[in-house]
Formats: sequence, structure tokens, C-alpha cells
Amino acid sequence: MPIRIADTLPARRTLEAEGVIVMSESEAARQDIRPLRIALLNLMPDKITTETQIARLLGATPLQIELELVRLSGHVSKTTSAGHLSEFYRPFHDVADERFDGLIVTGAPVETMDYGDVTYWEELSRIFAWSQSHCHRLLTICWGAMAALQHFHGVPKHALGAKAHGVFDHDNRRPSSPWLRGLSDVVPVPVSRWSEIRREDLPPQLTLLLDSVEVGPCLIDDPAHKALHMLNHLEYDTLTLDTEYRRDGERVLPRHYYPGDDPAQLPRNTWRTHGHQLFGNWINEVYQTTPFDLAQIGQEA
Repeated sequence: MPIRIADTLPARRTLEAEGVIVMSESEAARQDIRPLRIALLNLMPDKITTETQIARLLGATPLQIELELVRLSGHVSKTTSAGHLSEFYRPFHDVADERFDGLIVTGAPVETMDYGDVTYWEELSRIFAWSQSHCHRLLTICWGAMAALQHFHGVPKHALGAKAHGVFDHDNRRPSSPWLRGLSDVVPVPVSRWSEIRREDLPPQLTLLLDSVEVGPCLIDDPAHKALHMLNHLEYDTLTLDTEYRRDGERVLPRHYYPGDDPAQLPRNTWRTHGHQLFGNWINEVYQTTPFDLAQIGQEA
């Protein structure tokens, strides 16, 4: 089944060119199906790229998805046009009384800052608390995952001396987990961060699913909060790490990324199938367990 997004959203043209089935509002209304309502709180500066990456993975699943783009109410983005935000994004205060089958919270370029120094930390904390009563499942990514682990469990983040940047192999520690169904024993994952979460700081109620000898924890199951925390970037496009490398003045060469570590060579995508599988597993789990009546979300036993 297709993903349901606005007809004029820039991501639509990209996804249609890739063969992802995208549904119009009128087509969706003709189907006697309740779509899964997924909210995307997009904290990334390049919102168009991020919304395209997430929509691509959600659109590849076999269920009809209604994607709601959400922005912070009290923070004004300086890197995405006001017109784009006004047309396609709803501020959080506009959706606070609604319920969603799933909420995805992205990363943000603030990971070197203390949480309390982030201007929107108070609002983000309210959103995490709200997700427990208004969203059936929560998926957090990169800094969004670090922030959620701090909010729910007090897990600290630690600054790295050098940026963790590249594609790193991660051990599949729980192949029987529904989140890892179909993933290989070793999963290559793009990594791009200046901070880390350490294994020894994780409380026992959390389950470490993907882990790397080189760059540490990657995927963490948080059943008490109906949450899955992804510290890295299976949603990345083939050239995202390359774009970051050029943007940052070619200071930190992404490891295990360019053939022969030669940035003149075109990278090969080794993580695409794992990204699709993980998001497919998450959507399937949401579909299997969410109430049919949206009003019942947050009241599950």
C-alpha cells in the first residue's frame, strides 16, 4: 500500500521517480481502510531531505500510511523556508489533542550542547511525555534517541574526541526480537555524531539490540515506554555521508564508506535493505498492536 502525503510536498516527486507508490488525498478517501497515522517530529535543519528519507522507508511498507509532519511550536527554523513549514508542517500545539499510531523523532545538530542549554528542551520533554498517552509507539533517531534516553531514564551522553563518521558493522544481539526480524547477523549502519551513549550507562530494563565494537550502542528497545531508540542513521541516502563530509570541509573522512577510503570514488550503499527491514518491522508491530479506534490509544492495558 502507498504512503499518503501532500500532493505538493517536494518529497512526492522524488518518491514517485523512485517507484514508491504515493497516494493522493482523494484516492485514500475511496479506500475503506483506516490508515496508520504516523507523526514525524522533524528536528533536522534540512527538513526536506529528512522528510523524504523517512517517507521513502514508510512508503515501502505494505500498509497505508498517513504521514503528519510536525514542528516545534516554540522554535523557528532558520534553515527551512517559512513557506515550506507553513504549508506542510503543523506546530505541536495544533496536534496535541490528537492521537497517532506512531511518532518518529529525528536527530538535531545540537548534540555537543548540554540538554538544558537546548532552547527547545522543555517543549521536547513535554512531547516525550505526551507520546506516552497519545502515541501507540515511539521511534527516535540519533540525537532524538539520546534525548529520549535522557528524558525517560536519565542516561547521559558523552562527548567524543573525534566525530564518529562512516559506515560501521553492528552485531545483531537479539535476532529473535520482532524489531530485528530478517536482519543479518552483522548490520552495516551509517553513523554521524559527536557524542555517544555507553553500554554501562544503560539500565537493565532496556535491551541493546544492535551494538558495534567501534562505535558502541546503536539500537535500544525500551518496552516500558513503547519506544525504539536508533542512535544512528539507517534512513540515510547513499550520498548523505558524502554531503556531510564536503559540508564540513573534508575534515573527518567517513570510515568504511568510500571504496579504498578514496573520497573520489562513489560510495556503495550496503545498508539500504536493513533500513527498509527495520522500518518495515516497526510499522508491522505498530499495525499488529495498535487499537482500531484511535481514541483508545493511550488507554491500552
